[in-house]
Amino acid sequence: MLILFIFLNLCFATSLEEQYRDAKIEFLKSSLKKDDNQKVSDLKKVIDLGKKLNKDTTPDEAKLKILESRQEKSQKYIEKNELKIKKAEVINKKEPYIENNKDISSNQSIDTQNLIKQITQIENKIVVKFNKNIDKSYLTHKGIKRDGIYEYTFEINGKYKYTNPTKISIENIDKVSALDLNNKTIIRIENAFKPKISFMIKPDELIIMAESDNPSSKQEVAKNQNTIEKKNSKKEEQKVQNNLEKNEQKSNPKEKSVIEDEVIFSDNNNKSNPKNRIIVIDAGHGGDDVGAVGPNKRYEKVVNLEVTKYLYKILKQRGYNVYLTRSNDKFIKVMDRTILANDKNADLFISIHTNAMPKEKANSTSGIETFFLSPARSERAKRVAALENKDDIREMNESSKSAFLESLNRPRITASHKFAIDVQAGLLQSTRTKYKDVKDTGVKEGPFWVLVGAQMPSILIELGFISHPEESRRLYEKSYQQLLANGIANGIDSYFSKNP
Repeated sequence: MLILFIFLNLCFATSLEEQYRDAKIEFLKSSLKKDDNQKVSDLKKVIDLGKKLNKDTTPDEAKLKILESRQEKSQKYIEKNELKIKKAEVINKKEPYIENNKDISSNQSIDTQNLIKQITQIENKIVVKFNKNIDKSYLTHKGIKRDGIYEYTFEINGKYKYTNPTKISIENIDKVSALDLNNKTIIRIENAFKPKISFMIKPDELIIMAESDNPSSKQEVAKNQNTIEKKNSKKEEQKVQNNLEKNEQKSNPKEKSVIEDEVIFSDNNNKSNPKNRIIVIDAGHGGDDVGAVGPNKRYEKVVNLEVTKYLYKILKQRGYNVYLTRSNDKFIKVMDRTILANDKNADLFISIHTNAMPKEKANSTSGIETFFLSPARSERAKRVAALENKDDIREMNESSKSAFLESLNRPRITASHKFAIDVQAGLLQSTRTKYKDVKDTGVKEGPFWVLVGAQMPSILIELGFISHPEESRRLYEKSYQQLLANGIANGIDSYFSKNP
């Protein structure tokens, strides 16, 4: 009987350990998604299970207090804005419905002091009238797919006196809102299924059109990737413009030009054009975190940043849209480094690092290697990953890390593998034009947490071993740094040529 009791207790303890591990993984997932509500729920579960296992839950309880405080502030802000929205909706409901035409604010919503005179809605159109003639330079727009929702944002460089955060109702469109932000007027359209969004600019008017078919016949839309393109070629755009000009001149000879564009999501965007490609480069370490240290106090963080800057210049010259996680000597938390890439809807994420070995192997180990995110399958990959991960997720054990990595998106891992192969080849080809002895230490998979949050193909490059006397010296030379940067850029070109 005693043996049975002990056995049952052991089984129960094992079950709790597994639940605790799974809870930690779920908390990590919600942290990557920046979902505060889910984070609070998952963290409470971690704390509850931790207490049952007699673990020290003090750090988690401190995190929970911070999250709950942030959540409370956020809720107050939401409630305040919802009150404004309800007031605006009440005003709109009281207005008579005439020819399906309604003002967003009120019948008195004409503003003669600012750029925007009036905003009205006519059927599926949002009409923005201006107090002076405008052109496309007054407007920026973008469309992205975030968490399964298609979101279109029109940002107008001008203020509108009567715009409060307000919902606008358009048939078959989930949500349309207008708000004033930093002397700019923002019009945002959100829908679970891909709508057709187009706009037209007249001299003193912007017309935004939003149409959506029956969602049930558009289930495949959710499979589209996050790409944006201009639909009209120059020839088509000129044809549209000429036709519109003729029509407008018939009705109003004073109006000379009309610009029409359509913003759509497409699987066939011309991605071979660098102008349509967004790349985010992350220079590893920084600030107090110097990374690996080589002979004569050569710091990894210095090499990483210098190569990143050269790469930035080369890619910009080739026409790419490029962003850096850091452009100076500052420290950024590992899990924050991919936030920029996701916010910019980047096509690629590259984290640049420099390798190192213990003293006993420092003189004999050199070479370039490129990693992509995956559960590590070699002791070498685990060793390198341990060096780069040391400032992140310290409390997770190996089984928890492995379980989390196994849950990652497999197609993204495959794309990252292809990207890593092209960049590794580009690096070797470039550096060997001057140094024939550069070693190829290969393309490897590894559990690098800086790559975990990226929602696009991503790699981590180890430019060489700063612990090796000769390679360390080269890594600090500008000419070699430029060769490395050029090799990475060539690898990026190669990847896009094979994956248009």
